Amino acid sequence: MAEQKSAPKLARRAFLAGAAAATFTIVRPSAVRSSQANSKLEIGMIGCGGRGSWIARLFERNGKYQFVACADYFQDRIDDFGEKNKVAPARRHATLSGYKRLLESPLDAVVIETPPALHPEQAAAGVEAGKHVYVAKPIAVDVPGCLSIAESGRRATERKRVFLVDFQTRANELYKQAVSRVHNGEIGRISCAEAHYPWSGGGSTTASTNPEERLRHWYCTLALSGDCIVEQDIHTLDVATWFLNADPVRAVGTGGRPIRTAGNIYDHFGVIYWFPNDVHLTFSSVKMIPGCQDEIRCRVFGSKGMALTDYFGEVWLRGTEKPFEGGSVGNLYTSGAEANIEEFHRCVAAGDCANPTVAPSVRSNLTSVLGRCAAYSGKVVTWDEMIRANEKLEFDFSGLKA
Repeated sequence: MAEQKSAPKLARRAFLAGAAAATFTIVRPSAVRSSQANSKLEIGMIGCGGRGSWIARLFERNGKYQFVACADYFQDRIDDFGEKNKVAPARRHATLSGYKRLLESPLDAVVIETPPALHPEQAAAGVEAGKHVYVAKPIAVDVPGCLSIAESGRRATERKRVFLVDFQTRANELYKQAVSRVHNGEIGRISCAEAHYPWSGGGSTTASTNPEERLRHWYCTLALSGDCIVEQDIHTLDVATWFLNADPVRAVGTGGRPIRTAGNIYDHFGVIYWFPNDVHLTFSSVKMIPGCQDEIRCRVFGSKGMALTDYFGEVWLRGTEKPFEGGSVGNLYTSGAEANIEEFHRCVAAGDCANPTVAPSVRSNLTSVLGRCAAYSGKVVTWDEMIRANEKLEFDFSGLKA
């Protein structure tokens, strides 16, 4: 396998929760409107690995969906997914182009849970095929991919199709209230913010020796995952950019892989971002630390108080004239996905194709890419420089079954 990258050099934790399911009637997409909000949608899964199989259970438990097709490069994953979700053998599609055959079949929507590098092409194809699209974060691994997703979101709205990006935090009411209060000025003028993501896990430690193994264990391959700052740390960077409500102006950073032995991604990052009005964000990330307390935390400091969010803990505002006590987010990994799955059906049934999750997802994904560029280069990199460079990460698919 060969990977190419242009200058500057670019070097879940899962819980299960039950949900009651009702009985619904299957209808065609042309009939799915607000008057039939309880109609089942026929959907296809693109990407039948760990995340795809996990979230499929949440779609099934929701009760408003039925999987009728699936696609993945690996036959064993397709067979396992197909058996569990009662997908007819004729509608199980293998190889790299399997998703294309899936999109040619009659169904309402697709769920994309493949390696992030594949999301832009598959999402664009889904929109062009007239399907509603539900796509996992991150949306892409590089600038061209992010811009492609932005265009797919625009095209989806134009074609009256729903396009939803699955960030769990953005579906949580406590997060929504905290951000709204900060935007309303309740912590005053923002001075600075910090975001971090220490994690005891961090991917396979087994070296992949051929393209198929790299594709199966894609997390540790830069061109497929975008490195951990894009694939994982985007969770906390998305919250930070949500609070700050702006594109970063520039970034400088560092990082490395003294612990990681497999693949070609880092095991830690440290980045400082500058935002408009001289607001700076301090970001840190470290993976594969035994005994580490897993956190996905963001804090924002203002002239009247501060806000805190913790993916595994609480959300609150303090020191303000109107303190927000907030509370525990509970099992956000599951509850956030469940909320997005419900919202996806609501939007399809109501014909609501505003697709508000696309633009903020593009922003936070590009923010993650900017941090990677800064850390890999060891130099200050501006947002405008990154966009103009338009660097694409390339994975060599030679030898894989087309």
